[in-house]
Amino acid sequence: MKRRLAIGLVLIGVFLAAGCERPEPTPRFRLTDITAADFGRELRLTDHNGKPRTLADFRGKVVVIFFGFTHCPDVCPATLAELALVARDLGKDADGMQVLFVTVDPERDTPEVLKQYVPSFDPRFLGLYGDAGATARVAKEFKIFFQKQPLPGGSYSVDHSAGTYVLDRQGRVRLFAPHNAGAPALLHDIRILLGAS
Repeated sequence: MKRRLAIGLVLIGVFLAAGCERPEPTPRFRLTDITAADFGRELRLTDHNGKPRTLADFRGKVVVIFFGFTHCPDVCPATLAELALVARDLGKDADGMQVLFVTVDPERDTPEVLKQYVPSFDPRFLGLYGDAGATARVAKEFKIFFQKQPLPGGSYSVDHSAGTYVLDRQGRVRLFAPHNAGAPALLHDIRILLGAS
């Protein structure tokens, strides 16, 4: 009887100890967590230095992807400026982040234009481009809308989705930042992903 009681007490102790173990908390992101998304898995474009690129090239880094165009008057330069602030505030950890600016206006955003524009925000940032077909494919893969809008005088603008995607070191899309999410929220969440193994 004493033996059974002792075994029972031991088992109760084991169950209580197991109940005290706390699971690791999931990261508290400030941006929209889209970890379960089944898109944003691949892109095949060329960078502004003429090198063909896929997401696999950036494994091991946190990748930030923004779609826009160099003639954009407000959203695109504001977003790139925010990301430049994030890079500055990360300090040496910014080497673990890669910002990719994907043009939705390859007609005007030539490699030369992208090479002047994108690194002017931070020399580590890369501009990516493709022909009309490649641009349409990557936009579809990341669920990006874009459409030319004629302007007086024969020129045009491009309406486009204005959010930013953040991928983890394994190349999985994890976060979505709406326009005006702000540098502090981006910095906070990118730091979490940089610290994850």
